[in-house]
Amino acid sequence: MRIFVLGAGATGSLLAQLLERQGHTVWCGDRDPERARRFLGKRGTIPIATVNARNLRGIIRAARDCQLIVNASASVFNLIVMRAALHLRAHYLDLSSHLTRNPFKAEQFALAKRFAEKSRAAVINAGAAPGLTNLLVKRAAESMDEVDSVRIRLYESTESRDPISQWSPEVSFDEAISSPRVYRNRRFRMEKRFAELEKFSFPPPIGPAAVVLAAQDEVVTLPNNIPMRNMDVKIGGNEFDRLRRWYKQGKLTKSRGLVRERFPQTSSPRAIAKLIRGGVLHNARFAAAVLVDGVDHDPKDEYKLAVRIDCLFPTMYQIRRQGLFTTPVAYATAHVAAQFVKFFPKETPGVFAPEMLEPEARRGIIAGARASGVKITSKTKKLWVGDEDGS
Repeated sequence: MRIFVLGAGATGSLLAQLLERQGHTVWCGDRDPERARRFLGKRGTIPIATVNARNLRGIIRAARDCQLIVNASASVFNLIVMRAALHLRAHYLDLSSHLTRNPFKAEQFALAKRFAEKSRAAVINAGAAPGLTNLLVKRAAESMDEVDSVRIRLYESTESRDPISQWSPEVSFDEAISSPRVYRNRRFRMEKRFAELEKFSFPPPIGPAAVVLAAQDEVVTLPNNIPMRNMDVKIGGNEFDRLRRWYKQGKLTKSRGLVRERFPQTSSPRAIAKLIRGGVLHNARFAAAVLVDGVDHDPKDEYKLAVRIDCLFPTMYQIRRQGLFTTPVAYATAHVAAQFVKFFPKETPGVFAPEMLEPEARRGIIAGARASGVKITSKTKKLWVGDEDGS
């Protein structure tokens, strides 16, 4: 395919390179081409156009003749970029939702009818979390007749002397000031930021960590596509602990705005290499756990099922051994998004969340994630009704 990637930061630049390796013709657009070139590498051959993601006509000019537009810029621009794709009769893919029109429905679905009319497909929230996490919830739910609860637990940490964000400053700030969405007793509702502290045990070498409610996009699509009673998402790790501390100190409010010293720019590969050499940055980790509880109605009996699927993404140390200098979050998001492109539903028009894709595509994306170094393990526990111990 001919693919235009809008936003060539840490994730978009790596995604563009991965897509080029898949054999696609790729070019990028960014409001700061000089900065984008630092991410793509000065010796890179992928073209970069100057594009402001707020400018519909500018996107259309830069993306002309493409077959797929990937929005790797901020999610606030989703609808603008989707309209550009419709104008060009191109397919569309993005990595997250913004949720300003309706806090409980992904804004991208507002254009589902128009994509169907144009016989084009849009795949939304197609990264690691959301994205891969959605697919794993769907996989677990398919083993049950009824789903009672879905819990997603994420972990992000950076071993460094100074704050170094694994996300762009805009994404980190938006997450920090947004209220978490939960699904309780079959109803959506908002909860307090950084609420419901719990201890959660991630796989070694992470172990137990404090996690709190976070604003994640999985909550607004999964309950609409998989019948369930409850769902929430919590995040832990030193990066989120820092945000929680600033929130308690009154330093995280929308009125204060984005303070650059607390939300630094995402480091380019060259800057990350310099931080590592200088002893400022040592390692970084990213992990996800999906827990789905439900019921299986066996012809002879009824029993409860508890499925847990863990994902350990390559650490910064492991990524460095591949000759790359990027964060685990950017690495995971780009590699999983590349698999969503590989299994893109070109023949099925409409707008699709990850869990809405066909089974073959979902299996292929998960297999591709494993091939890119994501360690995925699954465990199922059966508990017969009336049996306290289970088996």
